[in-house]
Amino acid sequence: MSAARPLLATRGLAASYGDFQALFDIDFEVGVGETVAIIGANGAGKSTLLRAIVGSLPSAADMVVYDGAPIGHLPAHDVVRLGVALVPEGRKLFQSLSVEENLRIGGDYARPGAWTLARVYALFPRLAERRHTVSTSLSGGEQQMVAIGRALMSNPRLLLCDELSLGLAPVVIREIYTCLTTIAAAGTTLVIVEQDINRALEAANRFYCLQKGCVSLTGSARNVDRQAITAAYFGLEAAAK
Repeated sequence: MSAARPLLATRGLAASYGDFQALFDIDFEVGVGETVAIIGANGAGKSTLLRAIVGSLPSAADMVVYDGAPIGHLPAHDVVRLGVALVPEGRKLFQSLSVEENLRIGGDYARPGAWTLARVYALFPRLAERRHTVSTSLSGGEQQMVAIGRALMSNPRLLLCDELSLGLAPVVIREIYTCLTTIAAAGTTLVIVEQDINRALEAANRFYCLQKGCVSLTGSARNVDRQAITAAYFGLEAAAK
């Protein structure tokens, strides 16, 4: 990170599901134009962190700061209006709606910007071909494209992507990540949650590793100590020595 103000930062972020605390004192930030990966095993708190950022889980106002303003207290629809969009794990499409209807819903809280139906279809030509198809008839890869396109329709400055590769074939994963490169090149800041360490580090400038709801390691994705990452990922203190 440079000395410039981050686009988004969390400060001492804690989050809970009822009586169960899932995040502990998370300090995280992403700068304008960066791609930051969040890695960690199942249950590490990766998805919970994204939910807290977008307002799906409540937190104190100043625990989440976006473009210099506290947003931890805001509901999800207000966070979207500010320019933060989430591609959720499992896609969560509206199953009874067509591809195009799902995409248009993403524009309900849209900011002014360049992402339109035409531009989403240019990024994902297969969706243009299947625009009137009900989402349940799509392949897993096509559904993921719809989920990404729906988020882009809100014209986000910051796009949060949760487990994009989950359940997809390697050739489809490569296609999805090629599109992410295009999205980043167009000026969108990205946060990518992944269990696949290699995939995450290839895509990112920096990374954070979570373990049991805490940041166990952070650093540059281009110059990493693989032994330290393994230790942080699995909580193996002995491996870090």
